[in-house]
Amino acid sequence: MKNKSLQTGSILIQAFLFGVISIVMIGALISWAGTNIRASRVGLYREQALQIAEAGIDYYRWHLAHAPTDYKDGTGVAGPYTHDFFDKDGVKIGTFTLDITPPATGFTLVKIKSTGKVVSDPAVSRSILVQLAIPSFAKFAIVANDYMRFGEGTEVFGPIHSNNGLRFDGLAHNLITSAKDKYDDPDHTGNNEFGVHTHVNPPPGSGVNDSFRSAEAPPSVVANRPDVFEVGRSFPVPAVDFVGLTTDLAQIKSGAQSAGRYISSSGARGYRVVFKVNDTFDLYRVNTLTSASGSCDEDVTGWGTWSIKTTGSSQTFISNYAIPTNGLIFVEDKVWVEGQINTARVTLASGKFPDNPSTRPSITINNNLLYTNYDGQDVISLISQDDINVGLSSANDLRIDAALIAQNGRVGRYHYSSSCGTGYLRNSITLYGMLGTNLRYGFAYTDNTGYDIRNIIFDANLLYGPPPSFPLTSDQYSIVSWEEVK
Repeated sequence: MKNKSLQTGSILIQAFLFGVISIVMIGALISWAGTNIRASRVGLYREQALQIAEAGIDYYRWHLAHAPTDYKDGTGVAGPYTHDFFDKDGVKIGTFTLDITPPATGFTLVKIKSTGKVVSDPAVSRSILVQLAIPSFAKFAIVANDYMRFGEGTEVFGPIHSNNGLRFDGLAHNLITSAKDKYDDPDHTGNNEFGVHTHVNPPPGSGVNDSFRSAEAPPSVVANRPDVFEVGRSFPVPAVDFVGLTTDLAQIKSGAQSAGRYISSSGARGYRVVFKVNDTFDLYRVNTLTSASGSCDEDVTGWGTWSIKTTGSSQTFISNYAIPTNGLIFVEDKVWVEGQINTARVTLASGKFPDNPSTRPSITINNNLLYTNYDGQDVISLISQDDINVGLSSANDLRIDAALIAQNGRVGRYHYSSSCGTGYLRNSITLYGMLGTNLRYGFAYTDNTGYDIRNIIFDANLLYGPPPSFPLTSDQYSIVSWEEVK
């Protein structure tokens, strides 16, 4: 009996121990399950808070689509701005709060921070910071509505696009595109060629065979030519709406008359504008053009050499003016421009109304036009109703810091030959900014006249910080960046 009692006690002790262990384990499992349920619930609330914050961004994109310059949520007072958020059944499940940072003057970049919260757990919140902007047509280093050819010695730092074919024989550091799949290159006999192509021979041993020159229909595989197209080439792509690029000069004229600087016809040859680092400009009336020592080609007959005299009575000083607050200067005549700005944003446009192709004025740049700051503080745009020219008597090493737009003509230099006298050959031209041209652009020719070295450097600051009244790609904001913040 004694042994049986001992066995029974031992079993009870074991059962008790197992019971305790089971209770502890079950309690732990219940606690773990509760923790998981709470974590899942918090995770659900955090996901809801993120979606509500996203809804806040979508709401303000919608608001900007209807009121592009309203950065106060339609209230007229400073934020932040809090909105209730309802589910599909009309039940309030949270709120989003918007903090809006409007664009700096002259820019289109707006920052929106949206913080989402849920009613079920006010301690849960998530925030998103988004930058929205309307890109300008300065998303290209060069955009053209005509055939384009870039010869050897040309180096371009920025994207290039042509609505027609494009031949590139220099070095492109960014993407080159064309709206054409193939085209008949006017500078080359034979069959059709790629919409974007080169006549530069491939490097020895590269295995590249640009066979498009010998085929009527270009091959389906485009040869990789990093020696010419460092980033690549793409064609066909959608055409650029060049009508949108040709800024409404009448609107710029109206803005210059109301709050800028409007300059009427000179009654002489035109005007000379000299920008200064104190953000003013000197205005001269041009009375006399420089005569070439020889006879130039037909394409410059009647226009002298597109250069001016600056001595004696050849020009008349009118006045020194401050660059207007709205940055708009409109000249209803031909313009020669040069100088340097410092922390200014200015658009200089030339045109005559009513518009007549025979009287459209051009803008000429023979001497350096410079920025002081290259971080977006300084911006110049030159918009011509006809051409933007570099004349015969231009600087041997010329630099132009500006966005250039030739509304109906072309950006470039006339074909000056040795018959024009000295000056037909030049060393280097550097364009820092962008170039938009309706007709074929060029500063050099196949007979080795013009500027021997051509450097075009894209100013990325122009994309979201364009000059005053510069054309935009649309009136809708697009997302530039998205990030979750605390």
